[in-house]
Amino acid sequence: MIRGFHLADWFTMGNAFCGMGAVLLTMAFLQTHELHLLLLAAAGIVLALIFDALDGRIARWRQRQSSFGRELDSLADVISFGVAPAALAYGAGMQGLWDCLVLLYFVGCGVSRLARYNITAEALSEEAGKVTFFEGTPIPSSVLLVVFIAAAAWFGHISTSLYFGSITLGPWQWHPLVLLFALSGSLMISKTIRIPKL
Repeated sequence: MIRGFHLADWFTMGNAFCGMGAVLLTMAFLQTHELHLLLLAAAGIVLALIFDALDGRIARWRQRQSSFGRELDSLADVISFGVAPAALAYGAGMQGLWDCLVLLYFVGCGVSRLARYNITAEALSEEAGKVTFFEGTPIPSSVLLVVFIAAAAWFGHISTSLYFGSITLGPWQWHPLVLLFALSGSLMISKTIRIPKL
Protein backbone atom coordinates (compact mmCIF):
# COMPACT_ATOMS: atom_id res chain seq x y z
CA MET A 1 0.00 0.00 0.00
CA ILE A 2 2.76 2.45 0.93
CA ARG A 3 4.21 2.07 -2.57
CA GLY A 4 0.99 3.59 -3.87
CA PHE A 5 1.43 6.78 -1.81
CA HIS A 6 1.79 9.98 -3.81
CA LEU A 7 4.08 12.79 -2.65
CA ALA A 8 1.13 14.69 -1.17
CA ASP A 9 0.17 11.62 0.89
CA TRP A 10 3.53 11.72 2.66
CA PHE A 11 2.87 15.31 3.69
CA THR A 12 -0.54 14.18 4.98
CA MET A 13 1.22 11.52 7.05
CA GLY A 14 3.51 14.26 8.37
CA ASN A 15 0.37 16.06 9.51
CA ALA A 16 -0.83 12.91 11.35
CA PHE A 17 2.58 12.26 12.91
CA CYS A 18 2.77 15.83 14.23
CA GLY A 19 -0.72 15.54 15.71
CA MET A 20 0.04 12.25 17.43
CA GLY A 21 3.37 13.63 18.60
CA ALA A 22 1.47 16.51 20.19
CA VAL A 23 -0.76 14.05 22.07
CA LEU A 24 2.28 12.12 23.33
CA LEU A 25 4.06 15.32 24.38
CA THR A 26 0.96 16.41 26.30
CA MET A 27 0.91 13.08 28.12
CA ALA A 28 4.61 13.51 28.92
CA PHE A 29 3.84 16.99 30.29
CA LEU A 30 1.16 15.53 32.57
CA GLN A 31 3.77 13.14 33.99
CA THR A 32 6.66 15.58 34.36
CA HIS A 33 5.04 19.06 34.50
CA GLU A 34 7.88 20.38 32.34
CA LEU A 35 6.37 23.36 30.53
CA HIS A 36 8.51 23.02 27.41
CA LEU A 37 6.73 19.72 26.64
CA LEU A 38 3.34 21.44 26.50
CA LEU A 39 4.78 24.19 24.31
CA LEU A 40 6.33 21.59 22.00
CA ALA A 41 2.93 19.88 21.78
CA ALA A 42 1.37 23.15 20.65
CA ALA A 43 4.20 23.67 18.15
CA GLY A 44 3.57 20.17 16.79
CA ILE A 45 -0.05 21.09 16.03
CA VAL A 46 1.06 24.27 14.26
CA LEU A 47 3.56 22.19 12.24
CA ALA A 48 0.70 19.81 11.38
CA LEU A 49 -1.15 22.82 9.92
CA ILE A 50 1.83 23.53 7.65
CA PHE A 51 1.86 19.93 6.44
CA ASP A 52 -1.91 20.11 5.92
CA ALA A 53 -1.59 23.23 3.78
CA LEU A 54 1.24 21.75 1.74
CA ASP A 55 -0.37 18.39 0.98
CA GLY A 56 -3.29 19.99 -0.86
CA ARG A 57 -1.06 22.32 -2.82
CA ILE A 58 1.27 19.51 -3.81
CA ALA A 59 -1.65 17.29 -4.88
CA ARG A 60 -3.01 20.07 -7.12
CA TRP A 61 0.43 20.93 -8.47
CA ARG A 62 1.14 17.31 -9.39
CA GLN A 63 -2.50 16.72 -10.43
CA ARG A 64 -2.65 13.66 -8.15
CA GLN A 65 -5.85 14.23 -6.20
CA SER A 66 -7.71 11.09 -5.18
CA SER A 67 -10.46 9.81 -2.90
CA PHE A 68 -7.77 7.98 -0.93
CA GLY A 69 -5.86 11.23 -0.40
CA ARG A 70 -9.02 13.04 0.72
CA GLU A 71 -9.87 10.30 3.25
CA LEU A 72 -6.27 10.17 4.49
CA ASP A 73 -6.29 13.94 4.92
CA SER A 74 -9.51 13.82 6.96
CA LEU A 75 -8.18 11.12 9.27
CA ALA A 76 -4.97 13.09 9.82
CA ASP A 77 -7.00 16.24 10.50
CA VAL A 78 -9.08 14.47 13.15
CA ILE A 79 -5.89 13.63 15.02
CA SER A 80 -4.08 16.94 14.59
CA PHE A 81 -6.92 19.44 14.84
CA GLY A 82 -9.47 17.50 16.88
CA VAL A 83 -7.88 15.04 19.29
CA ALA A 84 -4.56 16.87 19.80
CA PRO A 85 -6.09 20.28 20.71
CA ALA A 86 -8.52 18.53 23.09
CA ALA A 87 -5.60 16.70 24.71
CA LEU A 88 -3.68 19.99 24.94
CA ALA A 89 -6.66 21.63 26.67
CA TYR A 90 -6.85 18.73 29.13
CA GLY A 91 -3.12 18.98 29.77
CA ALA A 92 -3.42 22.73 30.36
CA GLY A 93 -5.91 22.12 33.17
CA MET A 94 -9.40 21.66 31.69
CA GLN A 95 -9.79 18.36 33.49
CA GLY A 96 -13.18 18.57 35.20
CA LEU A 97 -15.92 16.20 34.05
CA TRP A 98 -17.85 19.09 32.48
CA ASP A 99 -14.66 20.14 30.68
CA CYS A 100 -14.21 16.60 29.36
CA LEU A 101 -17.78 16.52 28.07
CA VAL A 102 -17.19 19.76 26.18
CA LEU A 103 -13.91 18.45 24.76
CA LEU A 104 -15.70 15.27 23.62
CA TYR A 105 -18.31 17.47 21.95
CA PHE A 106 -15.54 19.44 20.23
CA VAL A 107 -13.92 16.28 18.83
CA GLY A 108 -17.31 14.91 17.81
CA CYS A 109 -18.05 18.12 15.92
CA GLY A 110 -14.70 17.89 14.14
CA VAL A 111 -15.31 14.29 13.10
CA SER A 112 -18.85 15.13 11.92
CA ARG A 113 -17.65 18.16 10.01
CA LEU A 114 -15.02 16.15 8.14
CA ALA A 115 -17.47 13.35 7.35
CA ARG A 116 -19.95 15.89 5.96
CA TYR A 117 -17.20 17.49 3.88
CA ASN A 118 -16.16 14.15 2.40
CA ILE A 119 -19.65 13.12 1.35
CA THR A 120 -20.51 16.53 -0.10
CA ALA A 121 -17.16 17.30 -1.73
CA GLU A 122 -18.24 16.04 -5.12
CA ALA A 123 -21.56 17.87 -4.97
CA LEU A 124 -19.82 21.13 -4.06
CA SER A 125 -17.19 20.77 -6.77
CA GLU A 126 -17.37 22.80 -9.91
CA GLU A 127 -16.21 21.63 -13.30
CA ALA A 128 -12.61 22.20 -12.23
CA GLY A 129 -13.13 19.55 -9.56
CA LYS A 130 -12.30 21.92 -6.70
CA VAL A 131 -14.48 22.62 -3.69
CA THR A 132 -15.14 26.35 -3.70
CA PHE A 133 -16.36 26.84 -0.13
CA PHE A 134 -16.50 25.21 3.30
CA GLU A 135 -19.78 24.67 5.17
CA GLY A 136 -18.86 25.58 8.71
CA THR A 137 -15.38 26.54 9.79
CA PRO A 138 -12.61 24.14 8.70
CA ILE A 139 -11.28 21.92 11.47
CA PRO A 140 -7.73 23.38 11.17
CA SER A 141 -9.20 26.62 12.59
CA SER A 142 -8.73 24.92 15.99
CA VAL A 143 -5.08 25.99 15.70
CA LEU A 144 -6.27 29.39 16.98
CA LEU A 145 -7.24 27.68 20.25
CA VAL A 146 -3.87 25.94 20.34
CA VAL A 147 -2.01 29.25 19.96
CA PHE A 148 -4.16 30.75 22.73
CA ILE A 149 -3.40 27.85 25.09
CA ALA A 150 0.32 28.04 24.25
CA ALA A 151 0.34 31.77 25.06
CA ALA A 152 -1.54 31.11 28.31
CA ALA A 153 1.01 28.43 29.20
CA TRP A 154 3.90 30.75 28.40
CA PHE A 155 2.48 33.37 30.79
CA GLY A 156 1.75 30.82 33.50
CA HIS A 157 -2.03 30.67 33.11
CA ILE A 158 -2.53 26.91 33.12
CA SER A 159 -3.57 24.31 35.68
CA THR A 160 -5.00 26.10 38.72
CA SER A 161 -4.23 29.50 37.16
CA LEU A 162 -6.32 29.08 34.00
CA TYR A 163 -7.94 32.24 32.65
CA PHE A 164 -11.46 32.76 34.07
CA GLY A 165 -10.81 30.28 36.90
CA SER A 166 -13.11 27.36 37.62
CA ILE A 167 -16.71 26.90 38.73
CA THR A 168 -18.25 23.99 40.63
CA LEU A 169 -21.49 22.75 39.11
CA GLY A 170 -22.93 19.87 41.07
CA PRO A 171 -20.17 17.48 42.11
CA TRP A 172 -17.81 18.50 39.30
CA GLN A 173 -15.77 21.49 38.23
CA TRP A 174 -15.64 23.17 34.89
CA HIS A 175 -13.47 25.93 33.51
CA PRO A 176 -15.28 28.65 31.52
CA LEU A 177 -12.31 28.74 29.14
CA VAL A 178 -13.46 25.38 27.73
CA LEU A 179 -16.45 27.19 26.21
CA LEU A 180 -14.09 28.34 23.45
CA PHE A 181 -13.92 24.68 22.40
CA ALA A 182 -17.72 24.44 22.47
CA LEU A 183 -17.92 27.53 20.25
CA SER A 184 -15.28 26.22 17.87
CA GLY A 185 -17.05 22.86 17.55
CA SER A 186 -20.42 24.51 16.97
CA LEU A 187 -18.98 26.73 14.23
CA MET A 188 -17.50 23.66 12.52
CA ILE A 189 -20.87 21.93 12.19
CA SER A 190 -22.81 25.08 11.27
CA LYS A 191 -24.60 24.91 7.91
CA THR A 192 -25.18 28.63 7.74
CA ILE A 193 -21.50 29.60 7.69
CA ARG A 194 -19.89 29.40 4.25
CA ILE A 195 -16.21 30.18 3.93
CA PRO A 196 -14.57 30.47 0.50
CA LYS A 197 -11.83 27.89 0.01
CA LEU A 198 -8.58 29.40 -1.23
